[in-house]
Amino acid sequence: MSRAAERALIVGAGKGLSASLARRFHAEGMQVALAARNVEKLGELVSETGAWTHACDAGDPDSVDRLFSTMRREFEMVDLVVYNPSARARGPLVELDRDAVRDALMVTCYGGFLVGQAAARMMLEQGHGTILLTGASASVKGYARSASFAMGKFALRGLAQSMARELAPKNIHVGHFVIDGGIGVAADGSDDLLDPDAIAATYLHVHRQHRSAWTWEVELRPWVETF
Repeated sequence: MSRAAERALIVGAGKGLSASLARRFHAEGMQVALAARNVEKLGELVSETGAWTHACDAGDPDSVDRLFSTMRREFEMVDLVVYNPSARARGPLVELDRDAVRDALMVTCYGGFLVGQAAARMMLEQGHGTILLTGASASVKGYARSASFAMGKFALRGLAQSMARELAPKNIHVGHFVIDGGIGVAADGSDDLLDPDAIAATYLHVHRQHRSAWTWEVELRPWVETF
């Protein structure tokens, strides 16, 4: 398949990283699809990229099934799927609202499973594909007052590792990204934040890797970030 014919789906689309991904993929000649709970916020990005949009609650199995049914109908196949949503309930452990924690886990890790499963089913049929999942510092280290985020991101990382080991021999590339730091462009011009365009370039690089030398995990952080 030519690169110009590639189809990319970004789940959890919005501003920041997902917008940079959409622009980068569009610049590569890909057809881009954006999925989010609220697609009305994506108007400007759609104008820039010509992307197709679909309302989707990543933590709801029926909503994810509808998304991929539509992908089959509109795009026929999908070469690249990025899972970008996350949620958290902040606060001291003993004060955390149980329902809020459950909701955060449904988005951050269970949604990753639902989207990853649906993408894998589609890619196994077509014989190829890439699934990339966005993690965070919390994927590898838990912070105080951030239990739900660590729980969700640790689980997402475990999912990605399991998927990579199972699906790589079937020509499906699974990658997990530890984004270790804040994302954005600092107003003072410093390098304290990760530039979302630079992150997007790395996602594309991993997608483009030859299968003889696939990467399953990448850590990205500003050069001034301690670790």
